[in-house]
Amino acid sequence: MDAQSRRRADEIDPADQWVLNPRTGNYELRLDSSAAQQSQQQRPSVGAPRRTRTAPAAPAAPEAPSPVVPGPRRGDGPPGGRRGGRSRRIGGGGRKKALMITGGTLAFLLVGGSLAAYLYYDHLNGNLNVTDIGSAGSGGFKKDQPINILVIGTDKRSGAGNEGYGDKDSVGHADTTILFHVSKDRSNATALSIPRDLITSVPDCPTKQPDGSTKNIPGEKGTRFNTSLGQSGRDPGCTMRTVKEITGIQVDHFMMVDFNAVKNLSTAVGGVPVCLEKDVNDKDSKLKLSAGEHRLAGEDALAFVRTRHAFGNQSDLDRIKTQQQFLGSMMREMKSKETLTSPKKFLSLAEVATKSLTVDSGIGSIDKLTDLAGELKDMNLKNISFTTLPVVDNPAEKVKATVVVNQAQADPLLQMIRGDVSLTEVEKKEKAAKESAEAQDKAKQDALLQGEKAPAGDVRVDIRNGGGPAGSASTTLNWLQNSKGVNKASNLGNAPAKIPATQLEFAPNQAAQARALADMMGLPATALKVAAADAGPKTPMKLTLGADFKGAGIALNAPTEAPEGVQRVEADKAICAK
Repeated sequence: MDAQSRRRADEIDPADQWVLNPRTGNYELRLDSSAAQQSQQQRPSVGAPRRTRTAPAAPAAPEAPSPVVPGPRRGDGPPGGRRGGRSRRIGGGGRKKALMITGGTLAFLLVGGSLAAYLYYDHLNGNLNVTDIGSAGSGGFKKDQPINILVIGTDKRSGAGNEGYGDKDSVGHADTTILFHVSKDRSNATALSIPRDLITSVPDCPTKQPDGSTKNIPGEKGTRFNTSLGQSGRDPGCTMRTVKEITGIQVDHFMMVDFNAVKNLSTAVGGVPVCLEKDVNDKDSKLKLSAGEHRLAGEDALAFVRTRHAFGNQSDLDRIKTQQQFLGSMMREMKSKETLTSPKKFLSLAEVATKSLTVDSGIGSIDKLTDLAGELKDMNLKNISFTTLPVVDNPAEKVKATVVVNQAQADPLLQMIRGDVSLTEVEKKEKAAKESAEAQDKAKQDALLQGEKAPAGDVRVDIRNGGGPAGSASTTLNWLQNSKGVNKASNLGNAPAKIPATQLEFAPNQAAQARALADMMGLPATALKVAAADAGPKTPMKLTLGADFKGAGIALNAPTEAPEGVQRVEADKAICAK
C-alpha cells in the first residue's frame, strides 16, 4: 500500500507517529487516537524500552508479523528522514512551547521596560521644583495664541561649590531675565533680555506661603529690576508681574535656574563652543582664556556667563550680550545631531534639566513640559532673535550704575513683540505677499487710514469691552477724554460677546472721525470696518476692545521693522565676544 492509499484508508501515516520525546531528546513511535483500541500493553510508555509492533493487517490477507521497526538513534528524525504533515502539527507543540516561553519573556521585558520608563518618568517629575504663583501667569499657554515664557537666572548661591561666588547667604535676585516670546504660528521667537540694573516699579505681589496662605508683599517704586525676586520674600510671580508692568506683555509661565544649571547643562551637552576676540583674565569671575575658540563646560562655562569685566565697556549690558551668545551656542548644541542621537547625552540632559529647573504649576510636570516642547520643536534657530530692552544711563545719577528705559526705541520694539512681529528678516512675509490678493486687500484697507482726520472734539464713539483686561472700556474712556480731548465718547460696558481683535465700526460719512480715533489709539487698518450706509449726524461709531487690547495708550498697529540701533543677534549665528 502506498502512503496515499493508507491515508485514505484510516487517516494514519506511519511518519506521523514518530514524535519528539522532550525528556530524552529522541524521536519515538506514538499512536494517535485511531489506534486507541489496541491494548495498553502494545503502547510503549515514555521512557520505556521499545517493543516490536505488529502492523495492521491488510483486508482479506492472512495475519503476518510485521518486521521489527528499528529504534531511532539520538538526533535522528523519523524513519526515512520523512516528516509528515501531522508530525509538523504534533511536533509543533515543542515549538509552540518555546514560542510561549519566548513570548512570555518578551512580555516580561516589555512590562519591565514600561515599568522602568514609568519609574524614570516619575523620577524626572520628582526632580522638578514647582512654585505656585497664583494669578501671576495667564493660566496656561494656548495652541492658537503666542506663548510668553519668562526665563529667570538667579544669583542665589545654593548648591555645592557655589558658596565662593560672593554673598553665600543671599536669597538671590533676578540676575538674568529673558522674556521668550513664541509667535502664534510657532515659526519664530524673540528673546528679550531685561537689564538687572533697570530702574522700575515693582507692583504689589500676592505670594503663596508654605502653609497655603497668601501674603501680599507691597510694591516699590524707583527700584532695581533685580529686586523683583527674592527680596522681601518675592517669588518668581513678582518678577512676572514686574515684566508685564514694563512691557505690557502678559507672561504665561516662568522657568528659573541657578548657577548649577549653567555648569551641569553645559557639561551634559559635552561643552558649549564659544569664541573670543582677545585674551581674557577676569579675577572676579575667574575666567582665564586665550583668544580664539573654546569649548566650555562646568565652572568655566559659569565664569563665562558671569564675567562683567572681560568684554565691551565692562557693564551689565555687555554681559547680557555675552550671555545671549552663550545661550545661542548652547541651543545649537542641544539641537545638534550629536546630541539628539546620543542616548547618553539625551538622558543626561533630561536628568540635569529637570534637576536644574524651578517652574510654575502650569508646566510643573513632564507631561506639560513635553506639550510645551512640542510647540517649539520644529522652530528653526535662524528664526530666533535675541535682543535687549533699549535703555539709557540713569540721568538722576552722577556715577552711572543704573539704567532707565529708552522709550523712543523700546516702544516700537515692544509693539512688535506684542503684535507678534518677528525681528528676523527670514520671517518678513510681506515681501512674498506683495503680489497676492491678501496684499491687495491690505492695500485697500490701508487706504482707509489715508485722508483728512476730524478734530478730537468731533469724534463720537461708544466703547465696549469685548475681551480686553477688566475695566478696559472705562480706562479707555477716561484716557480719550482727559488725554486726547474726545469728549463725545461713552462707556457701554461689556460687549455681548468676546472678540479676538479690536474693531472700530463706522459709516462712510464718519471716515474722518475713524481716522482720527485710529491715529490716537494706534489701530491697524484691519481693525476698521465700514458700514454700507451713512449714519445720522449724532450717531456714534462703535469701538469694541478685543483680546489684543493691552491698555489705553498702547498702540495695536505694531511696526514691521525694529528701531535703528536696537541690539540683536540670531540664535543660529556664532559671534565672537569682544
